[in-house]
Amino acid sequence: MSVLTVDDLRVSYRTRAGRREVVHGVGFDIADGEVVALVGESGSGKSTTAHALLGLLPEGGEVDAGVIRLGDVDISGWTGKRLQSVRGAQVGLVPQDPTTSLDPVRPIGVQVAEILKLHGSRDRDANRARVLELLERVGLDDPSLRAKQYPHELSGGMRQRVLIAIAIALRPRLIIADEPTSALDVTVQRRILDLIDDLRREEGTSVLLVTHDLGVAADRAQRIVVLKDGQVVEQGATDDILAAPRDAYTRQLLADAPALATGDFRRPRPALFLRDASAAASEDPYAVVAEGLRKEFRIAGREAFRAVDDVSFRIRRGTTHALVGESGSGKTTTARLVTRFLDPDAGHIRIDGTDVAALRGRQLRELRKTVQLVYQNPFSSLDPRQSIAQIVGEPLANFGLGSRTERRATAAALVERVALPSDVLERSPRELSGGQRQRVAIARALAIDPEVVVLDEAVSALDVTVQARILELLESLQQELGLTYLFISHDLAVVRRISHTVTVMRRGRVVEEGTTEDLFRHPHHEYTRELLAAVPGRKEAVA
Repeated sequence: MSVLTVDDLRVSYRTRAGRREVVHGVGFDIADGEVVALVGESGSGKSTTAHALLGLLPEGGEVDAGVIRLGDVDISGWTGKRLQSVRGAQVGLVPQDPTTSLDPVRPIGVQVAEILKLHGSRDRDANRARVLELLERVGLDDPSLRAKQYPHELSGGMRQRVLIAIAIALRPRLIIADEPTSALDVTVQRRILDLIDDLRREEGTSVLLVTHDLGVAADRAQRIVVLKDGQVVEQGATDDILAAPRDAYTRQLLADAPALATGDFRRPRPALFLRDASAAASEDPYAVVAEGLRKEFRIAGREAFRAVDDVSFRIRRGTTHALVGESGSGKTTTARLVTRFLDPDAGHIRIDGTDVAALRGRQLRELRKTVQLVYQNPFSSLDPRQSIAQIVGEPLANFGLGSRTERRATAAALVERVALPSDVLERSPRELSGGQRQRVAIARALAIDPEVVVLDEAVSALDVTVQARILELLESLQQELGLTYLFISHDLAVVRRISHTVTVMRRGRVVEEGTTEDLFRHPHHEYTRELLAAVPGRKEAVA
């Protein structure tokens, strides 16, 4: 008997124009102890499907038809109140974002104990013992201390472990993991997925893994269900789908997943892609040179924290250099030093031969014409009160370049260059998708014709298909304009695709550097090998 059976599930949302169906006849099942991955882009209906199973649709959402059977019990017509007896006890949910899923004003132990109390356990001592057991079970050190701490005192990976502890507290038969690692570094991601795998093997728990990452699905799932526009386009055994996908959309997902790429390594491009090859040949071949960078942050009552410690690297003109490492490795701080949004405590940064570490005032302002930064989250970096035309043309206005008409014409040309339709010029950022907003951020960065573009986790928040299109755009712009990129990322699969050279950072220091090909084929440092081993897309993790 299947743990979960879903048949002809249909879900709609209330809109101004009436109800709009977003999930169209979805069906699949999950056997005892099986991992089934629900895969698709944002908007494919995978999270809506997962939330519909537990009656957790947002306001306006409604299950219109279909069967949802837990074991041999059809729960599809149950009220939200009746479904409370199912949530936690029979089905545990691990949500995507631990930051918003945990109450910031209550200790961790209280929040884990709540699921026990909701299902009738009133023995305070027994609940406390169970909370400590759960925190230890999910791999948190010093459970007694962690139980007293608040969410902000834990790392992202630790908060995700707390959500898993809550999900498994009542030993449910099924865990629904909704993008449980999408915001985590690859090494932390691997540990969280290993933990879920261990729990599955030891407890016989089944898992519905909701993910946009086919590399994760390839590693962890026995079967894959591919969703597109609210419909199942393909499902079957993982090995079969990876080896011979039948649907064109599945083939596109596989082609776009960097972790599953067959793996041509990028090499430095020839001089014809440089802005002025003949001039560059007689000058310094490096667009960016960083030497001995150091940056400390002082915290009241504590010893200064050294975020960047003697970091050096060089970037050849017209190539892409990647800084990789986990959160806290110092890569983003290094990027902010290069762009001079932070001042280094020591070291030198030369851009086109000029030492920019000493620049102040007008000279520092002029640096913005040479170096531009593209952030991870384009929504927070785009002014919601401005139109796209105003946003893209803003750097020109800031430097007093061109008339209003000329700036608009430049914005229109840039929007076309990043493959956006012209009608986006009058829209606001909230009217665009994540991928479209990132294209706007890139267009804005190009507005004043920079030499160097720093991309800080610029594709990490995007689905693999959108991510692939943005990477293609960056590569074509580099070839067309001779741009030099400093690419900040924790995702080695993406780094492998786009970069020519790599610096690996850990705890503020450089542990290894070299060409992308050499580093991926012959990593020397144990930490680099650990990062590479954590890249999803390997099958050995599936039992």
